[in-house]
Amino acid sequence: MRVIYFDHSATTPVNPVVADEMYNFLTGDNFGNPSSLYRFGRMAREAIEGARNNIALAIGANPSQPGEIVFTSGGTESDNLAIHGAAYANRSRGNHIITSAVEHHAVLNTVKALGQQGFKITILPVDQYGMVDVRDVAEAITDQTILITIMHANNEVGTIMPIAEIGKLAQKRGITFHVDAVQSFGKIPVNVDELRVDLLTISGHKIYGPKGTGALYIRTGAGWKQSLLHGGAQERLRRAGTENVPGIVGLGKAVELIMENMEQESKRLSILRDKLIKELTSNFKGVKLTGHPYQRLPNHASFLFEDMEGEELQFQLDAQNIAASTGSACTSGSMEPSHVLLAMGVPPAEAYGSLRLTLGAGNSNDDVDRFLAVMGSIIENPDETIEYFKSCGLPKGI
Repeated sequence: MRVIYFDHSATTPVNPVVADEMYNFLTGDNFGNPSSLYRFGRMAREAIEGARNNIALAIGANPSQPGEIVFTSGGTESDNLAIHGAAYANRSRGNHIITSAVEHHAVLNTVKALGQQGFKITILPVDQYGMVDVRDVAEAITDQTILITIMHANNEVGTIMPIAEIGKLAQKRGITFHVDAVQSFGKIPVNVDELRVDLLTISGHKIYGPKGTGALYIRTGAGWKQSLLHGGAQERLRRAGTENVPGIVGLGKAVELIMENMEQESKRLSILRDKLIKELTSNFKGVKLTGHPYQRLPNHASFLFEDMEGEELQFQLDAQNIAASTGSACTSGSMEPSHVLLAMGVPPAEAYGSLRLTLGAGNSNDDVDRFLAVMGSIIENPDETIEYFKSCGLPKGI
């Protein structure tokens, strides 16, 4: 039986066209070090600059300013690079950083770390949908505020933030604005000028590109000048180390391909998403949608299941060849509810019952129908679910 993969917010399979493009730079005459001046190096350098141009065009950046795109190892490094760089570049003007309570840990933990280094941190609350209120951002700004970092769309509940409005506030006050667009890029339009963004993070493995690749957009003239890695002059002194040429080429190709079909694919996935939401919340008791009902990613549906645990659902679905994820994290044998759901006001006991379904290129209406049939069986036979969970060595209630 074919496995149904409903966890595209965690990672995506590499597009075969992307894999072929990468293979070309692992073999043959394309293996060169892009810092070399002879033809092998020049070929690698041209490929890197082509990928850089693809990304600039995709996010509405200026292709004539290639230094605005910096290649990294992924979203976490890009977030760290953006936040540290902006914080220390602007420290002479102030020490206040604003973020939200539902950020990815790559942002939230980086900001908290800066809080231990003398920076003042404001972590904004969100509403019941996981959305930041622009008025809260405005009220939090002081004459010491140097950086605002807010995600474009939440990875756990899919809510899309009012980034353009926040960007307008930041621009008016001369505050550097960073946006983590790892989840939104390739699914909805991301234009750095329209959003008024100074720093923007993307990741390759969320858009059918390779893992371990990402990019950071740095607007020309933005308050940023801190490198986390010291060494050679690669990436215009912004990210030392020999470039991952196959990975960068793969990222650039993935960007090119996903932009060609983004509007059509987003419409297709939103239909499947809406069917999941309607069928689950209408036909089964104790199922509640999390995240904003309308301002959400087109491929994202997330739920709370009353009197069930996310891990139970994961194991049962996996037994039926369906891959999905939960908002809870099991670490060292202890369960912790999602910080996103808690920030949204979900009681801890209920937060354990979360399930995230994120659709992608390989999913169809038949997949949704099969999932709904399996889910109905699990919900209608809770005792069997508990017994299966115990049989896996993870007794209910850990």
